[in-house]
Order: sequence, then structure tokens, then C-alpha cells
Amino acid sequence: MVPSRADGRRGDLFDPACPTRRLLDRVGSKWVAMIVKVLAEAEPGELGFAELRRRVPGVSHKMLSQTLRSLVADGLLTRRVEPSVPPRVHYRLTELGRSLDEPLAALREWAERHMPDIDDFANGSG
Repeated sequence: MVPSRADGRRGDLFDPACPTRRLLDRVGSKWVAMIVKVLAEAEPGELGFAELRRRVPGVSHKMLSQTLRSLVADGLLTRRVEPSVPPRVHYRLTELGRSLDEPLAALREWAERHMPDIDDFANGSG
């Protein structure tokens, strides 16, 4: 059972302080979902920035940097800098980050099952 919040905001998506809303603001992008999946597949190892960029199709250098920085700040990734010239930076999921992989996998499964229906409706044939 999930403990309830004393301030009564739990589950109120219309309240900016709702935990679900705050989480979706932080991890609701396609880049976060892809990065978590790629790093989960690399477990227990870590991946360097260049390898992550190769494995996340379409992500720009800037967007990958910003997303990784946010994930580190939120405690979902660890960052290790290898003292070389130029410095090599490696990323790994934390325990908290690993716990995000399962719900994101469920969302991917839902999308695989239902996106054809959504596309049909969007195209006026549903």
C-alpha cells in the first residue's frame, strides 16, 4: 500500500505539487525513456557519452547533455569522469534509476499494443 501524503495532494494531477505530475515533468520525455532503456540494457556496466549518443537515435549533443544532467541531478544516474585528454564521461543507472525501467517498459508495451489504434483514430479511420 502506498502511504498517503499528509498535505492531501497525492493523486491530484491538477495540483502543481502532485508527485505524479512532478515526476512526469521530469521523466516524461522520449529521451529519458530511451536513455533509461539503453542504460538498463548495459547493466551492470556503464556507457560513455559517445556510446549513448550512438544508441539513442536522433538525439542532439545538446539534448543528450541536458537530459543526462537532469537525470544525474535527480539521482537516477551516476556520472563518472575519466581523467584523460579529453576527459571521458560515463553514465550508469542508480538503484532509483533502475526502478524506473520497469514502469517505462510497461508504457512501451502499452504503446506497442495501442498506437496502431490511436493512429487509426487520428487518421479518421477509427
